[in-house]
Amino acid sequence: MTPIADPRSAMFIEERPWGTFEQFCLNEPTTVKIITVQPGHRLSLQTHSTRAEFWRILDGSLDVTVAQETQRASAGASFWIPVGTAHRLSNPTATPGRVLEIAFGEFDEGDIERLHDDHGR
Repeated sequence: MTPIADPRSAMFIEERPWGTFEQFCLNEPTTVKIITVQPGHRLSLQTHSTRAEFWRILDGSLDVTVAQETQRASAGASFWIPVGTAHRLSNPTATPGRVLEIAFGEFDEGDIERLHDDHGR
């Protein structure tokens, strides 16, 4: 599989008379989700073999793990998760947190390799 390049340098915000828009991708094979992580919960620590992911924190405050690094992130923070990189979202706060996820490449929920999962999957 050809490596998927980090698209953040091609993302931009454009001003219009009515306000602005932010473009995340153009003519790319993508899957777009908004993920809500409830207080006290976390996703599995996982990798993907056929897709990379871009995450933008929409609201709340979440712990974001990419590879060996975990950091607290709030609205506006963005992250690139290359193919094969371990990643996880956790919510240690009392408020739900939402993340825009754009998956680049072939999307298949079956390609999730769970390295650790609180739900025994």
